[in-house]
Amino acid sequence: MEKERERKIIHVDMDAFYASVEQMDFPDLKDKPVAVGGNRQRGVVAAASYEARKYGIHSAMPSKLAASKCKDLVFVKPRFDRYRELSHLIREIFYRYTDLVEPLSLDEAYLDVTENKMGISTATDIAIEIKKAIKSEIGLTASAGVSINKFLAKIASDYRKPDGIFIIKPHQVLSFIEQLPIEKFFGVGKKTAEKMHRLNIKTGADLQAKSLKELVKHFGKQGRYFYSVSRGEDYRKVNPNRIRKSVGAENTFSISLKTKSAILEALQPIAEKCWKRYKQSDANAHTITLKVKFDDFKQITRSKSFEEAIYSAAIFDQGLESLMDSFELYQSVRLVGCSLSNFEIEEKIAENGQLTLRF
Repeated sequence: MEKERERKIIHVDMDAFYASVEQMDFPDLKDKPVAVGGNRQRGVVAAASYEARKYGIHSAMPSKLAASKCKDLVFVKPRFDRYRELSHLIREIFYRYTDLVEPLSLDEAYLDVTENKMGISTATDIAIEIKKAIKSEIGLTASAGVSINKFLAKIASDYRKPDGIFIIKPHQVLSFIEQLPIEKFFGVGKKTAEKMHRLNIKTGADLQAKSLKELVKHFGKQGRYFYSVSRGEDYRKVNPNRIRKSVGAENTFSISLKTKSAILEALQPIAEKCWKRYKQSDANAHTITLKVKFDDFKQITRSKSFEEAIYSAAIFDQGLESLMDSFELYQSVRLVGCSLSNFEIEEKIAENGQLTLRF
């Protein structure tokens, strides 16, 4: 089981995602306490900026209570279409390094980078690159945790928030868990923590001292989970919820485009980014797709398929120009994107020899 256990897992968690998106899109909200969702009289806070959290405001808190804690709290309506749009772009960054991506929500995901597309030797370097890419390309900050399994990686990502990174190396696992307050264990809620305290279980070391039989007696099936994770054992695999079928890139413009020539000009750097990602993948594409979203939010896509795999950027560019000619520009355009799909997957032949895990 040792070989199963020691993998390179990254957990990426966006920092106050919804609130940070609002502060990014609306600069007048920057550095202000912001609550996404609800209003001063009713509703529930969906997310709170770090400025708001200083007042004890957090998600799932009644809005009226949040307002009473901070007189300057700014309430904004959630824009889930925008959050989903940015979440998609963030996941595309993840897919540059691995297809083993398991999203937990719009703002967090597990990545298994035991083997990665870039040939980067350490998971730490990959996590650093991902954080930098999210900051430079999206404009937001993320925190990352790196370790040998999902349980530890998720705990680690919360350790240095915001905009932090924390690594739990294989030889550090047991000593890290021993000093961990029991409340930090995922799966330990308020009531479970109170029960553990009554059993004199306050840290990971206390949990390690309990036998499997004793933990099952007090916590049922969950006791087996506590017994395993207190010893750094979590055999759950990173399960992607989809097989990657395309690579793409897109951009939403601050000022809408009114002519096809302007769209083609704006499409060039988007196409270059898409082509770069395609060349980094392990597949040959047979289909080019162009996506256009108008100011009324109506979206159209046009695709063109080829018998032979698309092997040059020139063919890709020509295909996009042809697709641009195939639709009517009836109003200004707010978003343009392109993708390569219909993959012919090339299997990699694994090299012989034992994998050395460098964190």
